[in-house]
Amino acid sequence: MKVRYTYRLRPGARAVDRLVMDAGLARWVWNQAVAAAKAKQPWWTDKTLTAARKEHDWLAAGSVVVQQQVLRDFRASKHRKRFKSVRRTQPSLNYTLRGFSLRAHDTGRVRLILAGRVSVPVVWSRPLPSVPSSVRVYRDALGHWWASFVVDIDDDSNHHPETGKSVGIDWGVARPATATDRTFDLEHPNLGRKAAVKLAAAQRRMARRKPKPGVRASRGYQAAKRQAAKIHERLRNQRREISRAWAAKVVASHDVIAVEDFRPRFLASTTMARKAADGGLGILKRALIEQGQRAGRQVVLVPPAYTTMNCANCGTRAKTRLALSTRTYTCATCGNIDDRDHNAAVNVLLRAQTTLGAGLDPADVEAVRHEHPRVLAHAESGIPRL
Repeated sequence: MKVRYTYRLRPGARAVDRLVMDAGLARWVWNQAVAAAKAKQPWWTDKTLTAARKEHDWLAAGSVVVQQQVLRDFRASKHRKRFKSVRRTQPSLNYTLRGFSLRAHDTGRVRLILAGRVSVPVVWSRPLPSVPSSVRVYRDALGHWWASFVVDIDDDSNHHPETGKSVGIDWGVARPATATDRTFDLEHPNLGRKAAVKLAAAQRRMARRKPKPGVRASRGYQAAKRQAAKIHERLRNQRREISRAWAAKVVASHDVIAVEDFRPRFLASTTMARKAADGGLGILKRALIEQGQRAGRQVVLVPPAYTTMNCANCGTRAKTRLALSTRTYTCATCGNIDDRDHNAAVNVLLRAQTTLGAGLDPADVEAVRHEHPRVLAHAESGIPRL
């Protein structure tokens, strides 16, 4: 199984200059590929890149591995028609095996050697389980550099003992995660609301000191921008830590995890955008699926259609949609009264059991619809989608 191990980097001035230069050249290659696609010209390939490097000496001075990986990312990206800006895009570089190596320094510590003979110290918070096959070097909004290694781990190394239990998970806004077993419900942490005062103050300072177009930003503006980035970084780390702790508890207690295949992106255009973003639904879902795969659990993605409208007791479907303000589900047929999200979580688990059988056997190729690329991507990742 391929997983990522991320470590903090401590690059010197020379290494930073080289990384920023390679990132700028990679951004130029991306923008050229976007321009060609918008003009309906032939896509940029490795041959096109080779010709461009022969024509421009400044382009040939950069790492060819990084530039080739940019073209591969372009072909796999959903945002092929978006140009990358210098101000809005943080440096991010992908290296394959021929573009990096790990070597022991004179001090005895292993360093990351990148293309161009750039030596970067790594903060080894934990050992790598195996030799990495690739690495992504990137810089965050605070100016910190990170290295994300792709490594192979033993599938049986992190397996938990069987429990014979299964659970259904429903995502929501008032409560980020609701489980069929209420002891595994995740209450809303309201982290954004607690940090709203400090974040608003930092953003007001940025607004007052914002430079005019074409004018270099002052030190005061840079300090205010860094303070706002620190608050966002702290919130992101808190949400990630809460998500991983909750996912670890769910994975350790259940053999089968039926997850609502919910995509919270559409909530960004609704009045619930702030509440949903503060709950970190996307981080929760990724953490649960990733830890479930690592532990050898069976993770099943269930479409969210009608999970809220169906009665988990008798299966009757409500004639009208439930308003978001209605937090209690009442069945007109059998009189079942339950929490709205808990009723949906039970339906998620029942749908998984009905489709895969009482024993919840792993889905084979016939149990996955291959007509949609997103469904095929789920199938290739090893996660069955009903």
